[in-house]
Amino acid sequence: MSDVFTKEKRSEVMSKIRATNTKPELIVRHFLFSQGFRYRIHQKDLAGNPDIVLKKHNTLIFVNGCFWHGHTSQNCKISRIPKSNSVFWETKIDNNKKRDAKNRRILKKQGWNLITIWECKLNGKNRENTLNTIVDKILKEK
Repeated sequence: MSDVFTKEKRSEVMSKIRATNTKPELIVRHFLFSQGFRYRIHQKDLAGNPDIVLKKHNTLIFVNGCFWHGHTSQNCKISRIPKSNSVFWETKIDNNKKRDAKNRRILKKQGWNLITIWECKLNGKNRENTLNTIVDKILKEK
């Protein structure tokens, strides 16, 4: 199956995808701030540049896009591999997953508590429960 876009158009579309300050990330950040949490974002001196750093709670939060980080939940409809150029995408996403696992190991060795939030868990009815679960995990780890 061929792509619905030309190679140039596909490149343009993909170049507009953000790595930081994504909509799911902003949802989590706004919620945490409204709950009184203060944090830093994208701390470059930590492995994987965590999206949210709660130093006071010794906790790092990664807000992962389901497609880019290869979410494997059966209920996730976002993480499907495209039919065109599927070998490229499978390799790319597999490498992302390996990098994420390596970064998690490093951060755990450094004593950080890690929370991973998946993009699909911030959609619709899941959002409120997911956000409240984040607070519970932060406070439990303290």
